[in-house]
Amino acid sequence: MNFFKRAWLSMKARKGRSVLQLIIFTVVCVLILSGFTIQSAADKASELAREQLGGTVTLTVDQEKQMAAMKEEASNSDSSSTDSKPKFQSNPIDVSDANDLASLNHVKNYNYYSSTQALASGFDPIESSGDTSSSSDDSSSSNQTGGPGGGNGGPQMVDADLSISGLLDSATSTDFDAGTSKLTSGVAITANDKDKNVAMVEENLAEQNDWKVGDSFTVTSSDGNTKVTLKIVGIYKTTDSGNDMAQNFSFLNPYNKVYVPYTVANTIKGSDYKDTVDSAVYTMDDAANISAFEKEAKKVDGIDWDTFKLDANDTLYQQMIGPINSVASFSKNVVYIVSIAGALILGLLVMMQVRDRKYEMGVLLAIGEKRGKLIAQFFVEILIVALISFGLAAASSHYVAQLAGNQLLAQQNSSTTSESTTSENRGPGGGGPGGPGGFAGSVSNLTKNTEQIKELNIQVTLEDMLKMGGIGIGIAFISVLLPAALVLRMNPKTILTKQE
Repeated sequence: MNFFKRAWLSMKARKGRSVLQLIIFTVVCVLILSGFTIQSAADKASELAREQLGGTVTLTVDQEKQMAAMKEEASNSDSSSTDSKPKFQSNPIDVSDANDLASLNHVKNYNYYSSTQALASGFDPIESSGDTSSSSDDSSSSNQTGGPGGGNGGPQMVDADLSISGLLDSATSTDFDAGTSKLTSGVAITANDKDKNVAMVEENLAEQNDWKVGDSFTVTSSDGNTKVTLKIVGIYKTTDSGNDMAQNFSFLNPYNKVYVPYTVANTIKGSDYKDTVDSAVYTMDDAANISAFEKEAKKVDGIDWDTFKLDANDTLYQQMIGPINSVASFSKNVVYIVSIAGALILGLLVMMQVRDRKYEMGVLLAIGEKRGKLIAQFFVEILIVALISFGLAAASSHYVAQLAGNQLLAQQNSSTTSESTTSENRGPGGGGPGGPGGFAGSVSNLTKNTEQIKELNIQVTLEDMLKMGGIGIGIAFISVLLPAALVLRMNPKTILTKQE
């Protein structure tokens, strides 16, 4: 009788033990396959998020180096002399330098930002409750102050009514991309609007002044030297609540933010700012390419890297894939633990079975059966169980993985959200480059409004099945080989004489 037939008859004679093996092996295979499918789904979700979000790299002034230089200059100067005291210098970025970086590899899109403040001329801004300043066409009749509101850094500046946010493309700017601001009528500002006196205004400001798309209004620079008439091409709605300072200064009120091409903002700021920007933000085609872009950018000789720096920001990407990576890591650990535990449990079960069948093995060896065929018989028995388990696992692991994966992802998302909220509550957010109304102040809004990945697309693939099958066969082989070897190393006479 060949060992295949003996294996089949043995399984029929020991149905209870075969069913127990089937249950254990099926549970092991389901957990292993679920772990692999969760990992595959997490990898695909991570890759998709990376492609969709990319990551941003910002070219801006290195304020830390500036501060260090100021301190060194102050220590070397005569502290008693007012003129010798160092002053914080404004260092705008040349547009030509920003364009050089925009032409590098891995740049999906880019945006330029130039921000300042201005006075309302002939119309009413949205007043803040604690703001006592008043607008006027004549700068001499306006309140003089050295506080916020100075667009050009002069020692005596008038209070401002409006925040002027200059940009290259409003649709890809942080406020609109995050959903904090949304265009409700008209058109967005694009790169084609460069050098055009056009603007986008908030709908509350538009309603207060009975504006509609196509109307024009005039703003005056904070020093009163420049007047610019702007045509409204778009009206937007913001959900930004501003900060505590907005109660005291009208230009910090989110409703008083006016979006214009960066060239218009430069005109309001003064001739010294022509063909410059406060910061340039480059969105990568893939967050994984941030380092490659930075290395290539450092080779651009036209940029003074002692004055400027590149800030990589993949916060959105990390926020979205953080929970996914945690789930993938957990599922990998599950595969390891279940594989080891499954091999041990099945090994013990087979060992008990082999010990109970020592007499059978002794008789077969005594009549000349080869040891290899006996081991093959035990392996065939467990392999039949394994094959049935593979089928059951393939049919059920999708549902198990979907349920477990989404549950784990929900827990990780909840944990990440709690950590993010705690971090935001620790301290106030900065205004960022470009002063109030600049792009960096919207980064927290961008991350806050980015929808987390809440569900994994679980699919059982052939690759996952093959990996599960390989591990399952490995477990079957180990669980048979070790206990069988302990018995079969003895000769038939020893086996039979020790039979109880």
